[in-house]
Amino acid sequence: MDGSRRKNTENGKFGMEGNIQCRPAAPRLRTSAGAARTAAVLLLGIVLTGCRRTPREPVTLGYTYSWNEDRPQTRALFQRFADETGIRIKAIPVPEYTRDYVDLAVKLLEDGSGADVLNIDLIWAATLEPNLLDLQPLLAGEIPQIEPQLLSSYTVNGKLVAVPFNVPLGGLEYRSDLLREYGYDHPPRTWDELESMAGRIQAGERAKGNKDFWGYVWQGAAGEALTCNALEWQAAAGGGRIIEPDGTISVNNPATVRAWQRARHWIGWISPPSVVSYRELDSMLVFDSGRAAFNRIWLLTPMTRAGQARQTGWRSSPPVVKTGFARMPAGPAGSAGTLGGTGTAVSSHSPHRNEAIAFVRYQLRALMKAGEENSMAAARAPAEFANSPSVSDPGTLPAGSDHPASIVARPSIAAGDKYKQVSKAYIDAVYSVLTGQKQASEAAAELEKQLIEITDFHAGPPKTAEKRLDPRKRPAFNAGSVFPFPTAYAGWR
Repeated sequence: MDGSRRKNTENGKFGMEGNIQCRPAAPRLRTSAGAARTAAVLLLGIVLTGCRRTPREPVTLGYTYSWNEDRPQTRALFQRFADETGIRIKAIPVPEYTRDYVDLAVKLLEDGSGADVLNIDLIWAATLEPNLLDLQPLLAGEIPQIEPQLLSSYTVNGKLVAVPFNVPLGGLEYRSDLLREYGYDHPPRTWDELESMAGRIQAGERAKGNKDFWGYVWQGAAGEALTCNALEWQAAAGGGRIIEPDGTISVNNPATVRAWQRARHWIGWISPPSVVSYRELDSMLVFDSGRAAFNRIWLLTPMTRAGQARQTGWRSSPPVVKTGFARMPAGPAGSAGTLGGTGTAVSSHSPHRNEAIAFVRYQLRALMKAGEENSMAAARAPAEFANSPSVSDPGTLPAGSDHPASIVARPSIAAGDKYKQVSKAYIDAVYSVLTGQKQASEAAAELEKQLIEITDFHAGPPKTAEKRLDPRKRPAFNAGSVFPFPTAYAGWR
């Protein structure tokens, strides 16, 4: 045997045949027949003890994924994979926040620190691309089943560096019981409606003695979630997408300035002053404890063509309050929800590439199956339905709305490996407005200069409404583009 790795055709497990090492036999001696027989027995013993099988340790893959992806079903999938293949999965701890994680991922990849498989935020695809395998030819049987519009955010220079692990979209959750109590028959379709509803419900609840009640909570801390929130405000106002797909920088314009000013006005009115320190878990805690009417949240959608978002991200259990879900409110340019998510990638430096690809394929199939099953189960469950986001079926205007709906991707592909700098500059500018350090017009002008210096791109006007997708067509999606939500809607935790 040559010690090469083989697959056991009887049980489907990957195993490693040991290296057979034999000691050389002793030289033959001239002796009597009896002595010869005795020597033969001794020689046979030497051969049997000298030839031995040296077993190798089972392959263990190092896998980096975030704390909110470390769930019982994830660990159960690892165990099933190990039982079926003999390949073990070892979790590599990573920082909680995505901007911290990318630095660790770069280090793990470049110095070969045991990361074979990585879950990467879609915004870091271009940054990590040089150290990741192209999965397009390696998962040719699975990729056609994935919603095509999700793959562009993981495609860099024609190289598919990751496949979706989860697909969250920016959405709105609301107190369905309070909306009915205060006479509303639908969630807010515009930002004007949200402000009106939030203010009225907040005043009513405080009159009942709930002095800590707020109308609207969201993620205002100086982190990547603020980029997602502010991009939704900016795109809905018609202010562009920070950097357009053609490289045009679109931040210093009246629509963006108005969007930032509006958000600043919420603080202390319908949003708590502490909202500028809120991340996702903070705003969910306020909402889940019954102290807010509306919350900006991540809604999970299937990665296949199965339809709309029907589950929520970042939660392991539903809130105690009665809840409904909807797309984000619209501005003059329509509604915009940010595309988020992580994808699974394979290190090009992994010594276990075949095993890593086998695991990614196994996990991808399981996730696609689970997504469709969860979607069907959610459709049968009682829930408050509203215009929930989807990436699978761009179409006409959402039901009951005069405003087009869209999903907007952060400009990570357009900015390439400069995205972290771009995002940091954007976060700092928006945060300076929210905290009253700068006027919106001043912050927008300074941000434009910074982005030109970082990227060497030119500034220009945002894409106009006429550039939106024709709802009669289904164009290919590229990162940073905008595409509509479907007419039907659903919401489910």
